[in-house]
Amino acid sequence: MSAAAASPATTSTTWNIDPVHSVAEFRVKHMMIANVRGRFTGVSGKLTYHSTDVAKSRVEASIDAATIDTRDPQRDTHLKGPDFFDVEKFPSLTFSSSRVTRRANGALLVTGPLSIHGVTREVEFTVEGPTPPVKDPWGNTRVGVTASTTIDRREFGLTFNAPLEAGGVLVGEEVHITLELEFVQAA
Repeated sequence: MSAAAASPATTSTTWNIDPVHSVAEFRVKHMMIANVRGRFTGVSGKLTYHSTDVAKSRVEASIDAATIDTRDPQRDTHLKGPDFFDVEKFPSLTFSSSRVTRRANGALLVTGPLSIHGVTREVEFTVEGPTPPVKDPWGNTRVGVTASTTIDRREFGLTFNAPLEAGGVLVGEEVHITLELEFVQAA
């Protein structure tokens, strides 16, 4: 028996983010009393998934910073400006995995550099999925994942704030990020 026949086959597939069915959402405290939620709809990227060795899997994603939507046009304009994302200088938020591991509970931990506002920091996303593959009505194979992390926005140069008369600040420092991603298998 040859060595090639004795070793198990490695299954690697490539998947593209479906931007129409994917979103990057965030929440942050406003005036220390309530969460403001927002989303970016311009999500793109790809996943290389190794089903037999998840550590060999990789993901790359990019978010168009100008697609921010907090349901308040005036706030969105401020967030796109120099006080926050400065989309003219920094049009994209990017992530590229450097390590993928499976936790005991089955969830994945995906680690890598996240770049926001021209600053890059390593972050860890907890990932549920991928879901079992499903054929859509047009013959495409799809999977989904949910990924989440929490960052300190100040570490990414997003330092704008204003003190409140009663104490505290206008914008919280912790930002909770959730990605709902649907992938289509590449041909």
